[in-house]
Amino acid sequence: MGLAIVAVGGFAAWVVWAAFVHALARISPREDDDGRPDLWAGLAMLFIVLYARLVQRLRIEGREHAPKGRRVGPLVVVANHTAGVDPLLVQAALPFEVRWMMARDMQHQALAWLWEFTGVIGVSRLDAAEGGEGASGGRRGSDSTAAREAIRHLQAGGVIGVFPEGRIIGRGRVGEFLPGVGLLVSRTGARVLQAVIDGTAETGSAWGSLVLPGRARVRFLPLLEYRDAKAAEIAADLRARLIAETGWRPMEQND
Repeated sequence: MGLAIVAVGGFAAWVVWAAFVHALARISPREDDDGRPDLWAGLAMLFIVLYARLVQRLRIEGREHAPKGRRVGPLVVVANHTAGVDPLLVQAALPFEVRWMMARDMQHQALAWLWEFTGVIGVSRLDAAEGGEGASGGRRGSDSTAAREAIRHLQAGGVIGVFPEGRIIGRGRVGEFLPGVGLLVSRTGARVLQAVIDGTAETGSAWGSLVLPGRARVRFLPLLEYRDAKAAEIAADLRARLIAETGWRPMEQND
């Protein structure tokens, strides 16, 4: 009798574990070198989704505009920047992995393992007051090494995430869009999925929003394709679309 109970318990545990592994495989946004779902990425995605729903109370709109599956590139995901939590919110809403471009000065060394695991592309920001200008044409600077890495990833069929305002912008406003986002699109022919983020907690630091609850919303706009458009034209059009969709106030360069 005891052996039967142990056997039943063991079988039940195996069934639960198999179901858990299957769930991780289904939710994983990444595949390994053999084309199988990456279970570690699936576990990370599970935590991201739970965090977004329980802490940020995330609502997702326009999900029908986002491509389905894990292999959808080349694709550039463009979003306004409201808080440090923004990349997690967008990733929680998408079934494929987004490699984000992120300022190196925002990448804490203690989290180097996280930046490596998520494939973050570090960008060096140059101070406009010092006369710096990045290779992608952005006045606040986005270095050529980062641009080349992002372009290679797109050409290989990957997805790149960009916050073209280059910094966190206050609620109800739209900052300038750096031309670098247009460079990625014009050089690779990538489609563009634009997201509108709002409802995150307003804090005095970029990372404060990670610990404060919010009523976040991510709204995806219809997919865009730009043919024979220049980088600056693409950036300007994306900014105009964000302003038209939200009615938020456009900021001038010196605001």
